[in-house]
Amino acid sequence: MPLAELGHAVQVIDPSPDALASLDRRARERGVADRVAGQQGDLADLAGLVADADLVLCHGVLEMVDDPAGSLAAIAGVLRPGGHLSLLVAQRHAAVVARAMAGHFQAARELLDGDAASAGRSGHRFTHDEVVDLLVGAGLQPSVVQAVRVFADLVPGSLLDLEPGATAALVELEQAVATRPEYLPLAAQLHVIATR
Repeated sequence: MPLAELGHAVQVIDPSPDALASLDRRARERGVADRVAGQQGDLADLAGLVADADLVLCHGVLEMVDDPAGSLAAIAGVLRPGGHLSLLVAQRHAAVVARAMAGHFQAARELLDGDAASAGRSGHRFTHDEVVDLLVGAGLQPSVVQAVRVFADLVPGSLLDLEPGATAALVELEQAVATRPEYLPLAAQLHVIATR
C-alpha cells in the first residue's frame, strides 16, 4: 500500500484468494485500487505473470519454498536489467539462540547444523553467506544487507509497557545496529537489496 500511495503501479502475486480479497479491500479503502492489481499465483508462476519489473519485494516467502535457488532465479528472470529485489528472510543463527533460550536444545542443535527436517512449519532459515550465495547464483548482486530484529524478540514486552519511551529507544537501537556486520548473526531476519 505505501508504494501505491507514492504513485507506483503495484502488482501482487499471492496463492491465497482470501489474501487477494483483503488486498483489494485495503486498496479501495486507501484510495489506490487503480494502482494495485492482485493475481493468484506463486513463485513458480512468476514468469507468466510479471515481466520487466523495476522492483520485486519478496518478504518472508523464500523460507516456505522447496527450491530457494530456483525461486530466486525466477525472480531474477522477471526483473529488468538494473531492477532491484528486496528480500527479507529468517536468519538461522538467531533461531538457534531463540530455541536454546526456550529450552528446546535438540531443535536448536538440529537448526544449528542446518538440518532441513528441523525447518518444519517455520520453514527454512538462512545464514548471511547462504543468502548471498543464492542471490549471486541467480545472477543478482547483493548491495545492502541489514539486520532486522536484533533485540526486539529478546526484550520482554512487559518491559516495553512499563518503561516510558522504551519502545522508541528500542527502535532507535535496532536502527543503530542494522548495518553493523557484527550484529547480522544475531538478527531474527536479514534484509537484502540486490540488483540484476
